[in-house]
Amino acid sequence: MPPAPATPLPTRTAQARETTPSLVARPLRRHLLARLAATSLVGVAAAGASAPWEHRWLLPLAVAALVLLLQRVPLCHAFLLGLLFGLGFTLALTAWMRAVGTDAWLLLSPVVAAYYALAAVGIALVSRLRGWPWWTAGVWVAVETAMSAWPLGGFPWTRMAWATVDTPFALWLPWVGATGVSFLVALTGATLAWVICEGRARPVRAVLVIGAALLVGSVPVVFTPESLTLSWEAGLPTVTVAAVQGDVPGAGNDLVAVHEQVTENHVQATVDLAQQVQSGAVPQPDFVLWPENSTAVDPLRDEQTNSVISRAAAAIGVPVLVGAIVDGPRPDAVLNQGLVWLPDGSTGERYTKRHPVPFGEYVPFRSQLSGLRIGRLDMVPRDMIAGTRTRPLDIAGIRVADLICFDVAFDDSVTAQIENGAQLVTVQTSNATFTGTPQLQQQFTISRARAMETGRTVVVASTNGISGVIGPDGTVLDQLAPRTTDIAVAQVPLIDARTPAVRYGSLIGQLLSLVGVAAIITAAAAPVRRRLPRVRRLRGWRTRRHQQDPS
Repeated sequence: MPPAPATPLPTRTAQARETTPSLVARPLRRHLLARLAATSLVGVAAAGASAPWEHRWLLPLAVAALVLLLQRVPLCHAFLLGLLFGLGFTLALTAWMRAVGTDAWLLLSPVVAAYYALAAVGIALVSRLRGWPWWTAGVWVAVETAMSAWPLGGFPWTRMAWATVDTPFALWLPWVGATGVSFLVALTGATLAWVICEGRARPVRAVLVIGAALLVGSVPVVFTPESLTLSWEAGLPTVTVAAVQGDVPGAGNDLVAVHEQVTENHVQATVDLAQQVQSGAVPQPDFVLWPENSTAVDPLRDEQTNSVISRAAAAIGVPVLVGAIVDGPRPDAVLNQGLVWLPDGSTGERYTKRHPVPFGEYVPFRSQLSGLRIGRLDMVPRDMIAGTRTRPLDIAGIRVADLICFDVAFDDSVTAQIENGAQLVTVQTSNATFTGTPQLQQQFTISRARAMETGRTVVVASTNGISGVIGPDGTVLDQLAPRTTDIAVAQVPLIDARTPAVRYGSLIGQLLSLVGVAAIITAAAAPVRRRLPRVRRLRGWRTRRHQQDPS
């Protein structure tokens, strides 16, 4: 009996081998430069959602455009496309950093852009999975979370959630927090890309997807968290807060050179406020808020500074939360603190800035970088030590979550204090270096997002702008003009209820990040799983052939 013919190994046809790569490679080569240029412009457009342009509608459109540009591209090309998107986005968004130094701006941008390159690789991978818009949003959140934590404490300034203020997306902030809102923006952009890709082939499904998105988007309009509802109800406890903006003399961008006059400006403004209170023109505040760097020398050791601050506190007769640079535990260290200065001249509790700015307030790898003229490193003679406080300050019986400048962009700085009972939020900041740049508006917008997320009033005091009072729903109740000496006095509610974002925001962020990571792993493993049956068939074919023809 003749041996059975060997089972042929399934192979691709010669025609498929010849045509398939060329059909993909030729257009890719032809349009690669166009894709690169388009991706850079999309990055710049994404930055256009933030100050100074504030075209909020650009944000989901930019995500959709990026997702479309990453469709069916090799992973190496996806990395390059994401890098160019990140460069366009970061260079445009943080152009204000040139006030510190153009070299610092150009050094930071590629580091941040590298994260978007990784995001692009992840998006290109998960686009091969069913339901890829969901996984795309998870990848985006996972990358934002990593970027907000590492290296050197992270850089959360570029999170998409900050640019959603004054849009329907912002209504979700008290529900799912900043991380959840970034997920929703990315999901919206990815879904729009899916509709463009699949809408003609699957019109019914596309209509259902759009309808479901509109239905889900209306949820925060119908339902409002308890903290926001209570904040405007009559009978809720209220306090009166005064935020002092003393201004910086001269060009306004060199506080250190005129720090004594800056302190005197805040002292005199507070004394003037006391006179207005005595005349009945202004209500008596429960406490007064001074900005970060309202004194650039340690007021606990410098007698003159101590004396003038005590004079101001005695005049107004209530505690003053003073932003002070305080000597650290060793000669080469310094602390950036909010000091509760009491009317009798003593100091009560204090908050230490939790997230000092690398290369701005401390120099990592100082010994290795000594001698290099990068940005303003020579203006950072001492390294700022990070604080660890998670309890709110007790100011005249009011539980206050204090944030100092860069702290406002970090979730852990604010939510920990809210969870421990803070009833309102203060932001002490010194934007003097960035006078005349969009950094002021961007930071004030982040403060507005924090107000909505926490359901708390946020009172901002800056040395020379932007200072103001923000309601729990993100509404600006009062805003002082930059480069002026002025005071914002407002009666604000004390809120004890916690929003879902405060209660579950950390868990939501972790789950969404895990979704993104799991999707990437699944997509990366898919080709291996597809190869396994082929390998098994190949091994079986070889075994049968060997059995039939042992020679």
